[in-house]
Amino acid sequence: MTANQENDGHILHNLMLFGETLRRLGLDFGSGNMLDLVRATETIPIGRRQDFRAAARCLLVHRKQDFPLFDDAFQIFWRRPAHGISTSDLRSMGEERRYRNPQVGPPITGDEEGGDLVGDMPEGMPGIDMSQTYSAREVLRQKDFADYTPSEISQARSMMAELSWDLGRRRTRRTQVGAGDALDWRRTFRENLKYGGELLELSHRQPREKTRPLVLICDVSGSMERYTRLLLHFIHTIAGDLGRVEAFLFATRLTRITRYLNYRGVDEAVNEVARAVPDWAGGTRIGEAVKTFNYTWARRTLGSGPVVLVISDGWDRGEPELLSREMSRLQRSCHRLIWLNPLLGSPNYQPLTQGMQAALPYVDDFLPVHNLNSLEGLARHLNSLPPRKQPAAAYRRSRAAEEYAEAEPATPARRREDMNPALAPTFRHPLWGQIPQD
Repeated sequence: MTANQENDGHILHNLMLFGETLRRLGLDFGSGNMLDLVRATETIPIGRRQDFRAAARCLLVHRKQDFPLFDDAFQIFWRRPAHGISTSDLRSMGEERRYRNPQVGPPITGDEEGGDLVGDMPEGMPGIDMSQTYSAREVLRQKDFADYTPSEISQARSMMAELSWDLGRRRTRRTQVGAGDALDWRRTFRENLKYGGELLELSHRQPREKTRPLVLICDVSGSMERYTRLLLHFIHTIAGDLGRVEAFLFATRLTRITRYLNYRGVDEAVNEVARAVPDWAGGTRIGEAVKTFNYTWARRTLGSGPVVLVISDGWDRGEPELLSREMSRLQRSCHRLIWLNPLLGSPNYQPLTQGMQAALPYVDDFLPVHNLNSLEGLARHLNSLPPRKQPAAAYRRSRAAEEYAEAEPATPARRREDMNPALAPTFRHPLWGQIPQD
């Protein structure tokens, strides 16, 4: 037996075990649905976690009240394998909040009071690998990214891969066959030919929906150096889950790194990005970077109403007025503008820097991004975004800019008699002055 055959058998066994787990939780589906899921893995690889989860939900969940139970079971079952078995029953997972990890301790051994672990579980109940992870994982979740060791970075990377990201779907101008209000006349005429042309069955069309894209603009200046590597791991992970992701890095200039996210190995991707960004760990000019994005990349990346994440601590050496103006323009161009600040995780933090005060009036959400718990909160927030765009705040010049404009003497308007007609721009048609011929 080849290695691929062994792998396929292992995946098939896990799929059957996952189906048995869902049945024991009360989900109602047949063997045909499981066969359809197995066939779906030929075109939807399990490595694409978000696509595989959506396909499994479509095929195995037939009642609305079963969606939260399926999501919790999927989150626990398809996680990174560890050693040992958990005593946690998946029936209780439906009562916990979505995307929350089960709160369990180390497994009870046969010598301890309470008996053997496996003997206490219901017969045939599949176990979830979670032992020897609770205390270490909880400490790692609350630890600041700046304090991570190299070994903890690798553990955090695997925990980031367990998060589920869903930005929702947006309605496009194109339509498809469905239960909409618009009539599909061509399909209606074609299907009513069997009735001799009498319009007895009407076909309708509905707007087509697409996954909402994501745009990431991350600060890699010197003040963000402690968080840069973990945030690049985060960008690589979320790009692998969502697919439609545009990523940019900036310090004093803006650099597009989207193509480097296609590397399968995150370490290779991070090293290539570090070589491609010329101003790594340099100064910070947020306003100029956002202006470059608005004038060079906005038309290419913001046409589909994406969610924009700006990751920065707000320390800026540029003009606050420029940052305010460009952030206002960016907010009006996207579906949602979210600013992620690693310093916001500190209980004593206040946005007192000029950069943050200039940008905050035009930010829809201001969230922390300093540990794994904050990333889980971000995932829950993105998964619950409203489908409609909120009204953007109108741009207003700061008081200092208004005082400067009032103090500057106005340039007197040029009078018509002072202008030299010989230097004025003129245009005459090639046929000007010619007599038309009959």
